[in-house]
Amino acid sequence: MNSEHYDAVIIGAGQAGVPLSSALADAGWKTAIVESKHVGGSCVNEGCTPTKTIIASARVAYLARRANDYGVQTGPVSVDMARVRQRKRDIVESFRQGNRGRIENAGVDLLMGEATFVGPKTLQVRLNDEARIRQLSAENIFINTGARPRIPELPGLEGLPYLNSTSIMELDIVPERLLVIGGGYVGVEFGQAFRRFGSQVTIIQRGEQLLSREDPDVAGRVADILRQDGIDILLNTHPTQVERSTKRGIQLSVEGPEGERVVSGSHLLVAAGRTPNTDRLNLKVTGVQTDDRAYIQVNERLETDADGIYAMGDVKGGPAFTHISYDDFRVLRTNLLQDGDATIKDRMIPYTVFMDPQLGRVGLSEQQARKKGLNIRMANQPMEYVARALETDETRGFMKAVVDADTDQILGCAILGVQGGEVMGLLQVAMMGKLPYTALRDGVFAHPTLTESLNGLFAAVD
Repeated sequence: MNSEHYDAVIIGAGQAGVPLSSALADAGWKTAIVESKHVGGSCVNEGCTPTKTIIASARVAYLARRANDYGVQTGPVSVDMARVRQRKRDIVESFRQGNRGRIENAGVDLLMGEATFVGPKTLQVRLNDEARIRQLSAENIFINTGARPRIPELPGLEGLPYLNSTSIMELDIVPERLLVIGGGYVGVEFGQAFRRFGSQVTIIQRGEQLLSREDPDVAGRVADILRQDGIDILLNTHPTQVERSTKRGIQLSVEGPEGERVVSGSHLLVAAGRTPNTDRLNLKVTGVQTDDRAYIQVNERLETDADGIYAMGDVKGGPAFTHISYDDFRVLRTNLLQDGDATIKDRMIPYTVFMDPQLGRVGLSEQQARKKGLNIRMANQPMEYVARALETDETRGFMKAVVDADTDQILGCAILGVQGGEVMGLLQVAMMGKLPYTALRDGVFAHPTLTESLNGLFAAVD
């Protein structure tokens, strides 16, 4: 088979692959991008865009039921999941088409199919809509294939109609009783959303806290909020078997501090992490190395062990966030097109858990700072002390920040509160600008805004 030669081939049209393809093409590189399913990657099709759209609908249902708290009278609240789903689909399709347009307008060749390496710099692409294979070669190949939901080894799960983070968004009914395996970001967000739609929800978490990477006080407050919403949370509990009964629905056997028990549900969401999409790439013919979880290993410049082959986004492991994927693109653009020397070393990793109230996080947690042996001071403030939160009757949560006691620099924060992700972003900007915490403590911010809460937070530095 004759190969079609390119300067660059990108495998995967995700949030790193799409902008990189257009940047390379604009620079005069003959570029192709191969996508097996949907342009836009996990973010547009299965992650950020659809999940946050659904979470927004769930928040409206929540506020509608709380209308009386604000002196507003409403009738019974019901949820039309088919309409929620269609709204989600419409927004996803608009974002998907926007990404496709960016590729096509740059003159990039878009191939819809599955790519497999057949040599160090050669790929075969089995096209989705044609019974044929195209062979491509390139001096530079970029792997942006992302990750997919991981399916745990659980007796009885195979053959059971369980849900994952993608399929749950295609439901056209509200589950009567939703069981969630996994208390990470996905389990927390979907658990709360479907509770607000009207489901009875149980979250089963193997560890001693939800959101295992967070400080215990933060994770504990998150659990408190979810319990206030009526969610049942089983910690230090792991599933041992699952079966489906025509009369009793899904029967999930679990083992926890109180021994063995069975929890029943109408639907089961498996939210037990992600696994990289590397299994069909045939990487053994390239020299590209993976770790023990099959994530591609890269250096600080996103180079693999194979010359001219790079990996970016979720497939390389590390923080699985859209903004990190996009920054991977910026690193490669800087180095390949602008003769720069950008790396991913020590970059700031902000993120938000889109529960309600939001949890915004950036920098070091308290646990991480203490483990490093740093000389720190802490700032804490409950949301009940924030005027804007009181006025909007959204006072759940608290704010905490880690401050370097020697330099007064802000090392990190956790903002669990109304619009916590937005407030976290303000602190991130201060950290980027190396402002001391006193600049925020003494700053004049408009009243009454959430930004003003930073005065009180940093006035409470111990």
